[in-house]
Amino acid sequence: MSARISRYRFKEQWPHYIQLMRLDRPIGTLLLLWPTLWSLWFAAKGFPHMDVLLIFCAGVVLMRSAGCVINDYADRNFDGHVERTQLRPLATGKVSSKEALVLFAVLLLAAFLLVLMTNAFTIWLSLGGVALATVYPFMKRHTYLPQVVLGAAFAWSVPMAYAAQTNALDSLVWLIYLATLLWTVAYDTQYAMVDREDDLKIGIKSTAILFGKADRLIIALLQTLTILTLWMLGMKAGRGSPYFVGVTLAAVLFVYQQHLIMHRHRADCFKAFLNNHWAGMVIFAGILIDYQIY
Repeated sequence: MSARISRYRFKEQWPHYIQLMRLDRPIGTLLLLWPTLWSLWFAAKGFPHMDVLLIFCAGVVLMRSAGCVINDYADRNFDGHVERTQLRPLATGKVSSKEALVLFAVLLLAAFLLVLMTNAFTIWLSLGGVALATVYPFMKRHTYLPQVVLGAAFAWSVPMAYAAQTNALDSLVWLIYLATLLWTVAYDTQYAMVDREDDLKIGIKSTAILFGKADRLIIALLQTLTILTLWMLGMKAGRGSPYFVGVTLAAVLFVYQQHLIMHRHRADCFKAFLNNHWAGMVIFAGILIDYQIY
C-alpha cells in the first residue's frame, strides 16, 4: 500500500518537479550548453568524440536542473515576495524542502555517474563544479557579487569538457573560461535587473543593486571584454573568418541588448537576458563552420 501511495505521490508531483528543475524553461540549459560546446570543439579541433559530446549534453541538463533545485531551496523563504518567482513550487508549498533536497541529490548522482565515464582528471575537476553549484544560491545573502560565483560555476563546464576530450588543459581553455565568466556576469546582471526592486525590499544582494545607475555601462564593459577575449582566443588558435564573423554577430546582439535595457523596464531587461541564447549560438555556429572549412 505504501509503495502504491509513493508511486501516486510521485506521479502527482512530477509536473511540479519539472517546474522546479526548469525543464519547462530551457534558456538556462542553453546558456550553459553553448560554452560547453565551444570548449569541446576547440579541444577536439573539430567534432569531438561522440561519447564525450553526449555525456556533456546530458550533464548540462542535469547540472542546470540541480542548480535550479538548490537555488529554489535556498530562496524558498524569499521567492514568495518576488513578483517573478512567487509561483515557484517551493514558494507555494507544492514541493517540500525534503523533496527538493532528495531531487537535488538524485540529479547530482546522475551527473556524477556520467562523469565517471570520462577520465580521472575530469572526475577530479567535477568536484569543483559541484561545490560552485551548491554554494552559489547562498551567496546572495553575503555578497553583492553572486553573479560572479554563478559565472564561475557556469564556466566550470569549460575546463571539464576540454579535459574530457584531451585529458589536459592548455592556455586556450582559460580564455574560453574567462569569456564565459564575463558573459555570464553580464547576462545575469540583466536578469537581476528584473528583480532589483523586489530584492531591495527583502535584502537579497546582486550586481544589479551594486552597480546601481552604472549597470548599463558595466554590462557594456563586460560584453566588450567578452568579445575581446573571444577575439584573442580566435587569434591564438589560428581560426578563420567564420569564427570571427560569429563573434562579430554576437557583438551586434550585445548592442541590441543595450538598446533593450536602455530604460531598465523589467520586461525589456528579461528580453535582453533571453537574447543571450542567440549570442551563444552564433558564436558556436562560427566555431562549427570554421572547423568544417579549415
